[in-house]
Amino acid sequence: MSYLPWLSQYPPGVAADIDLDDYPSMVALLEEAVTRFGNRIAFHQFGVDLTYRQLDEHATRLAAYFQKDLGLKPGDRVALMLPNSLQHPIAMFAALRAGLTVVNVNPLYTAPELEILIKDSGARAIIVMEVSAATVEKVLTRVAIEHVIVARVAEMQHFPRSILVDYVVRKKKKLVPPWTIAGAIAFRTAMSARAAADFTEPALSRETRALLQYTGGTTGEPKGVVLTHGNVLANVLMFAAWVKPVFRASGETTLVALPLYHVAALVCQCLVSFHLGTRCILVMNPRDIPGLVRDFATHRPTVFGGLNTLFTALMNNAEFSALDFSTLRNTFGGGTATQPAVAERWQTLTGSPVLEVYGLSEAAGAVTANPVTVANFEGTIGVPLPSTRIEIRDERGAAVATGMPGEIWVAGPIVMQGYFNRPEETAHAIGADGFFATGDIGVMDERGMIRIVDRKKDMILVSGFNVYPNEVEGVLFRHPGILEVAVVGVADSQSGETPVAFVVKSDSGLSEPDVIEFARKSLAAYKVPKQVVFVSSLPKTPVGKVLRRQLRDQLVNRT
Repeated sequence: MSYLPWLSQYPPGVAADIDLDDYPSMVALLEEAVTRFGNRIAFHQFGVDLTYRQLDEHATRLAAYFQKDLGLKPGDRVALMLPNSLQHPIAMFAALRAGLTVVNVNPLYTAPELEILIKDSGARAIIVMEVSAATVEKVLTRVAIEHVIVARVAEMQHFPRSILVDYVVRKKKKLVPPWTIAGAIAFRTAMSARAAADFTEPALSRETRALLQYTGGTTGEPKGVVLTHGNVLANVLMFAAWVKPVFRASGETTLVALPLYHVAALVCQCLVSFHLGTRCILVMNPRDIPGLVRDFATHRPTVFGGLNTLFTALMNNAEFSALDFSTLRNTFGGGTATQPAVAERWQTLTGSPVLEVYGLSEAAGAVTANPVTVANFEGTIGVPLPSTRIEIRDERGAAVATGMPGEIWVAGPIVMQGYFNRPEETAHAIGADGFFATGDIGVMDERGMIRIVDRKKDMILVSGFNVYPNEVEGVLFRHPGILEVAVVGVADSQSGETPVAFVVKSDSGLSEPDVIEFARKSLAAYKVPKQVVFVSSLPKTPVGKVLRRQLRDQLVNRT
C-alpha cells in the first residue's frame, strides 16, 4: 500500500479498508440486522414504533406484491416520492428485496420537475404520499408510469387528525385521496395484499443496481447517478466502521431531520443506523422548527445530523436554547460547509462538537469525515473513509503539492457506475484510473486532513486572484448583525469578476458600509465584497443548500 497520510488520524480500531465479502448484497446486510436486533425499535414516528422484525415482515409482503400483482421484475425502477415517514424504509427495503431500482424523488417537486425524472428514469411505478398525489396526477398522461401507490400519513398508526392537517397546511398541498387517481391503490392495501411466503427471492449481487439517485440540479438539469448494491453497501460499512467507536452496543437514538430522498441521510443515517441497531426518529417536516424542537425535547436524541442553515434556525429558537442537551453525544454536519461561527455557537450551547462529513451522490453518500474522537470543530471535512482514496489535482489532472488547492478526485468502491444513459458525461467525470472528479476545490495538509475551499464553479476570479465564497461568508457570518449570507461573483469590466454579498439581517440597522468595513478587517482588498444586497431570505434547496446560481441570476436580471 502506498503511503496514505490520513491513516494516522484514524481512531483506534478503525481499519484502513473494509471487507465486503460477508455481504453479497444490501439485502444480506439488512437481513443480518433483523436477525441481530429483531425486537428493537428501528423507526419511530408520531408515537408509533416499528421494530426490525415488523419492518422486515412489511417489506417482504410488499415485495411479494410488487412481484405477483404489479409484475415488476428485477431491474425495473420504482419511484419513491415520500417525505421522512414509516412508509419510506418499508418501500425501500421491499424494492431492494425484489431486485428493483429505487428512484428517490423530492416530494415537494412540481409537476414539470417530476415529469423530467420519471421520463429520464423510466420508472414503472411510483409510491407517493397523499399530500403530493396532486402532482403525480398532473403528469400521469405524459409519462409511462403503470402503477401508483398512495400512502397516507395516518395509515401506519392512529393519532390526531390535526397532525395531518397541520402538515398539509404548511406545505400548501391539495389532498388527493387515492381513489381519485385511476387505478391507484392505497399503500396499506398493497402492503397487506400478500403473505411473506408469496415472495420469491431474486438473484442479487453487489453488481445489481440499487439506486438511481438524481443530483440536486443546482448546476443544471438533474442527472441520474447509478449506484449498485455494492456501492451502497460499501458506504454503509465505511461510515459504520468510522462511527462505531463512539456508538454504544445498547443502541443510540438518531433524530433524522434531513430528507431520506437525499443520499446522505438515506445512507449515513437511515441505513447505517439500521446496521448498528439504532432507533431512528423520523422528522417529516424539518422546516417546522417548533416541531423539530419538540422532537428534541421528547426523544432526547444521542445523535443528530444537520447542516449550517438548520443549526442556525434551531439556535435562533428560544425554546431550543433552553433544552437539556446532556444526552446529545454526536452531531454531524454536511451538505454544505458549516461556518465556524455557527459550529462554535452550537458546541457552546449543546456541548457537542459539529463533526463535518463530506459526501456526494456520485459516491453513494459519505467520502470523508472528521474522526469521532475530535473534541472541537476544526473547519475541515476530515480524512478519507476506509477503502477511499483521494487526490488533490490541478487543471491538467496532476497531483498538487501538500497544502496547495486543487480539485478533489475520489476513488474506491463507493464511486458510482456512471450517469444513467449519459455515457459522455460519465466519461468526462470518471477518469481511466477510476477516480471521479468532484468539482470541489480542496486543500490536504500533511496529516491528510482536507479543507474544502469551495465549489469549482462558484470560485470568483478577481484580477487573476482566486476568491472562494466560503471564506468570505465565514468572515461575514461573524458579524452579529448578519443572520445569513451568501457570496457570488458578478462580471466586472475592470477586474473580470467581483464579489457580491447577499445578506439576511438580524439587525435592522445594518448598512452596506457596515458589512464592507467589517470584511476589510479580515480579508485582502480583492476578497472584500464590492456590493451588498439585503434580502429577506436566501434561496435554498430542500436540504438547505444555498442556490448561488439563483442569486447570480438575480444580479444579471437587475442590470
